[in-house]
Formats: sequence, structure tokens, C-alpha cells
Amino acid sequence: MRVMGVDPGLTRCGIGAVEGRPGAALRMVAVGVVRTPADDDIGSRLVAIEAGIERWLDEIRPDAVAVERVFAQHNVRTVMGTAQASAVAITCAARRGLPVALHTPSEVKAAITGNGNADKKQVGTMVTRLLRLDAMPKPADAADALALAICHVWRGGVQNRLALAQAQALAKRGGPGANIALQPGYRHPGAGR
Repeated sequence: MRVMGVDPGLTRCGIGAVEGRPGAALRMVAVGVVRTPADDDIGSRLVAIEAGIERWLDEIRPDAVAVERVFAQHNVRTVMGTAQASAVAITCAARRGLPVALHTPSEVKAAITGNGNADKKQVGTMVTRLLRLDAMPKPADAADALALAICHVWRGGVQNRLALAQAQALAKRGGPGANIALQPGYRHPGAGR
């Protein structure tokens, strides 16, 4: 499975892709950031992020996209920018019919380091070890994007199978939404939590 991770942000949107499967060695495909100038207007910045993510999707051709789930922060301005960049990433993936998973920062930290409260340096160090890299990816947004992708490779397979089983059960019962539950690319709303 090839997964592209997106650590959303307006100034730096980290992007990283890995290939692998649970229980096997992982391989880094690519890593980097999409940058926008802080003094540009919000519309221009979101268009630039969209163009950057689209280029990455064209080059990487992932099977799935993992995006950091926006969480509450004290700085409302920061969380709004993160949420806007996150929405752009989700839209770009959905437009292509790619499954999208949202992972919380603590879920990613726990998957990568075994500690849901790990700091950025600990996450970067483990990403470097897991992918057998010579140096820690920089900036931290890039390492975080790789961590998201790794988390999804390890946890996403189980979540996707669970979501498919739930969708099949829903379809058998003929419940609300049953007609869309088995469409290609359908992802149960509870998957990835």
C-alpha cells in the first residue's frame, strides 16, 4: 500500500509518502513541504496549497491519503488555517476517489513511538529509524507527514476492513445509505478514528 500523509498548515504543509504493509519494512517514497508566503491573502494561499497537493498526487499516485485531524488549540487563528489546509487536502484526494483517513496527533505519536504524548523530536527520530533514513526529515512538518503515512499503513488496513464489513452489513439490512456503502472509494464515516 502506498500512502501519502499530509500535515496541514498554511505556511508549511508537510507531505510525505511511504510504501509498505503492516508487519513488513516500510519504504519512503518522497517527502517535502508545500510553502506559501504568510503575507499573501488566504485565497491565494489555499490555491497554492491545492496546486502543490495536486502535483504530489500526480507524482506519488497513492492508494490512500492520511491527513492530520484538526484538534482544538488555544490559538483560533492557527487552528483555522490548519483546518482550511486540511480541507484542501481532503478535497484533492476525494476528487480523485482516493480513500481519506484522519488521524489525531496523539494517535500518530502512539503508533510511531508508543507514546501518545511524544514530542516532535521523538517522532522525527522514530520516523528516521523506521524508514532507515540517513538523516531526520526537515522541517518537522515533513517528518510529521511521513509519520501520518506510517500510522495509516499500520492502522488503516484494519480500519478499512472494519469499515467495509460495516458497509456490507448495512447493505444487507438495506439501511439508510446502503446504496452508497459499497461504491468504489466509499469510506465509512467512522473509519480512521
